[in-house]
Amino acid sequence: MSEQARKTAEALEYLTGFGNEHSSEAVPGALPIGRNSPQRAPLGLYAEQLSGSAFTEPRTHNRRSWLYRIRPSAAHPPFTRIDNGALRSAPFTESVADPNRLRWNPLPDPAPGTDFLSGLWTLGGNGDAAQRAGMAIHLYAANADMTDRVFSDSDGELLIVPERGGLLLRTELGLLAARPGDMALIPRGVRFRVELLDADARGYICENYGQPFELPNLGPIGANGLAAARDFQAPVAAYEDTERPTEVINKFCGNLWSATYDHSPLDVVAWHGSHVPYVYDMRRFNVLGSISYDHPDPSIFTVLTSPSDTPGLAGVDFVVFAPRWLVGEDTFRPPYFHRNVMSEYMGLVEGAYDAKAEGFVPGGGSLHNMMSAHGPDHETFERASAAELKPQKIDDGLAFMFETRWPITATAQAAGADHLQRGYDDVWQGLQRHFRA
Repeated sequence: MSEQARKTAEALEYLTGFGNEHSSEAVPGALPIGRNSPQRAPLGLYAEQLSGSAFTEPRTHNRRSWLYRIRPSAAHPPFTRIDNGALRSAPFTESVADPNRLRWNPLPDPAPGTDFLSGLWTLGGNGDAAQRAGMAIHLYAANADMTDRVFSDSDGELLIVPERGGLLLRTELGLLAARPGDMALIPRGVRFRVELLDADARGYICENYGQPFELPNLGPIGANGLAAARDFQAPVAAYEDTERPTEVINKFCGNLWSATYDHSPLDVVAWHGSHVPYVYDMRRFNVLGSISYDHPDPSIFTVLTSPSDTPGLAGVDFVVFAPRWLVGEDTFRPPYFHRNVMSEYMGLVEGAYDAKAEGFVPGGGSLHNMMSAHGPDHETFERASAAELKPQKIDDGLAFMFETRWPITATAQAAGADHLQRGYDDVWQGLQRHFRA
């Protein structure tokens, strides 16, 4: 953590809008006008396209950016395999999918000198990274900056949810600051380096192998509500012109590969396109809910969705339970008991979650695989069943969920972790029989 990183983060400016065709230049005149690849790019730069989707995908789903950089990405030595550490990828074959309800405490503090990349720890996932289908759940814990090395993920985009400590994300397209309460997204293939804004950092990551995240359709909701496109912030162009060895680490088909460049690859002076990183303040989510009775399905809390080949069935949804009012009459207000064809991983950024009175703490997480019965614990049920139903503000917690179409297989390290809560099933054991014929 450096004071300079904090000052840099505080001074950042952003472009706004989700899915926009943005353009930015760090040096006036660096961005060509009227064409993408002129015979000679301005200022002696190299023109390069970064494609996040197939060339022929529909325009509404096409993601690509043109980069104007000091050196082309092609100028690099061979990559060689390095150890994956605690990072794992689908298919997850080292263990079997578990129908039991699982819950973890936060990751233990890492050893001194652990940066963001070294601090990645995979909990589980589904699908196949090489087939660009499915997702993975990672946690991170770090207490050092990434120095003279950068990372990129060819397998998927990275949705980062900080829980403790802020991050300064130096990407090819510019800089983002992500603090607890924010989420940041790094698109597939975009290189970045992480510096810490505090003494240490901890959080969650959804690695989405499938279709890029997009805003969900609103249907009968209408034109407004949920996450507003204008609240997503993309970086302005910023570049590094450094001539010293830099390790570039690429995650490719589940494994880490490394090459040492003689320069920083974060050397993009100008860019335009739609394949861009962004940050979003989750507290800006416009929560919709019942103003009469009953608890709506949690799909109303969807921030972003990765569509699958089946309409309405997401490869993965990112859902946030932001501050909100509860006013339903004659209604059990916490999330109801249910079994779901989708699989759910819950995380907590701050405060408490209204369906769990205890045991679910910031930095921890719970996994309820498909058709696993779950819902409020005994204490929450008893309290909510007897509560006076006056308007109630839920403003002491910020929780989220990664919801996915397929079962999540926990890694062997997650299934056997010391911070796995044994006896999680006990939270429901106090639920008594109340039936009266």
